[in-house]
Amino acid sequence: MTATSPRPAFTPDSDPLDVIRWTLETHPDVLMPSAFNLNGVVLLDLAVKAGYRGEVVFVDTGYHFPETLATRDRLAARYPELTFVTLNDGATPEDGQTDPALYAADPDACCAVRKVAPLQAYLRERAPSALLNARSRDQASTRADIPFVEDGARVKVNPLAHWTRERLETYAREQDLPVNPLYWDGFLSVGCWTCTRAVRPGEDARAGRWAGKGKTECGLWAGDGKL
Repeated sequence: MTATSPRPAFTPDSDPLDVIRWTLETHPDVLMPSAFNLNGVVLLDLAVKAGYRGEVVFVDTGYHFPETLATRDRLAARYPELTFVTLNDGATPEDGQTDPALYAADPDACCAVRKVAPLQAYLRERAPSALLNARSRDQASTRADIPFVEDGARVKVNPLAHWTRERLETYAREQDLPVNPLYWDGFLSVGCWTCTRAVRPGEDARAGRWAGKGKTECGLWAGDGKL
């Protein structure tokens, strides 16, 4: 689907609700991938307020914390107007998709098989013109320049690009959102339990992901297989 509405001149002070409303008008087939981190939970709430009634797509790698799966279920109950889609639902480390030790030997390969490939296959099937996602600039130095709207094979819209962690936390508390409880224990970005640790004082929000592996992204937003 081709965009038909002119792109507004968004500024750092633009309201995420306005960015989402523009997205819904311009890309009515938009989908929302989510891992249900703090940013993702806030975006879900804002998207519903802006009128989003589409799919929220989550990839079950088989290595997610139980708290993450429970957060998904709490969000699905809170937002019945959305369609929650879990790819690889019920995956386990012993399901044959990968060697159970692959995450330690080659985390890039593990992510490629268990996370990137299932979502890419689903997106090829659904063929949305845009993705609504929850990345923000202060999550990591590698995300410090992301704009509200990124062009490419699919338009990637980042309504929270300019929101700080403090602002996200304040919003989540004010709205009593079901944030993953691991967040409050220092897991500021929660991925697979095999490759995630709590963040230490002074580190950025994603420092606990693949710590010591020389890796900062799963491959969905950077690299040859990026969305």
